[in-house]
Order: sequence, then C-alpha cells, then structure tokens
Amino acid sequence: KCQECGKSFRENGHLRSHQRTHTKERPFPCITCGRYFSCSSHLIRHQRTHTGERPYPCLHCEMRTHTKEKPFVCTTCGRRFSFSSHLIRHQRIHTGERPYRC
Repeated sequence: KCQECGKSFRENGHLRSHQRTHTKERPFPCITCGRYFSCSSHLIRHQRTHTGERPYPCLHCEMRTHTKEKPFVCTTCGRRFSFSSHLIRHQRIHTGERPYRC
C-alpha cells in the first residue's frame, strides 16, 4: 500500500513504480536524447521514436489510413473523409451546430 496516497497494488514492483509519481524520481535515461523516465517500459516505448520501430501492426482499420481512401463526401462543399464520424464533425461547420458546452 502506498504510504503517500493509500493506493494498493498486487505486486511490489508496481508499488515502487507508482511511488515514483510522488517522488518525481526518473531513474531510466534515454541514451539517445538524455530524457529520463520513471518506468523502464516508458523508456522502451520512447526509444521507438528514435528507431522508428512499430511492433504493433494495424490489423483492423480497414486500411483507409494507408490507402488514403475517402468514401464519405460532404454534399455542401465536396470535401472527402475516410470515416463517417469525421464527415459528421465537419458538417457542423456548415450547420453552425455546437453540441458541446464551453
């Protein structure tokens, strides 16, 4: 159990990792850019920005991002979108709809 905030963990390693959020300790340095991280897994993920490694392939995106296919067309201005949700959001420009409060 964390002495600082009372949060409980099943594994001691997770508790130690969590405690670094309170102490701001960052013992894992990136040897490429010098940035420090509180968890080794965060360092490993960061290092991929330097290597370009992408170990998790896209398996279910219908490939529109990769093929640049844009089947959804705005009937007002003709702009095209890969996803219907993006078209719906765009159409608010024309209607003036503001569904979210400031």
